[in-house]
Amino acid sequence: MGKFVVKKTNTGIKFDLKAGNGEVIATSEVYTTEAACLNGVDSVKRCCVGDIEDQTVEGFETVKHPKFEIYLDKAGEFRFRLKARNGEIIAVSEGYKTKASAVNGINSIKKNAPEAPIEKID
Repeated sequence: MGKFVVKKTNTGIKFDLKAGNGEVIATSEVYTTEAACLNGVDSVKRCCVGDIEDQTVEGFETVKHPKFEIYLDKAGEFRFRLKARNGEIIAVSEGYKTKASAVNGINSIKKNAPEAPIEKID
């Protein structure tokens, strides 16, 4: 089972969603307070049911929020971001070599996030 790991950084506090094997599936922005970070975790849990908008294909169909957006970064790698109902980005992925790997990451979030416990690291 996956888990959210909440930890302090030099500039604030953030979370990583980790799969059962310990791999980071998604990362948050850096928040100024722990409460704001925990609200971000709750938002991921609520919004991970969203559909996928594949922005790597020409003429892609726009999907309503919440949603996962798959896109190509400047290095040519596939990435995804989870957007909340209000359109704000609440979690982002690492770069993947293939679109299938990015989709696997999204499916892992959909599977792990809803019931994932929160682990706080100081």
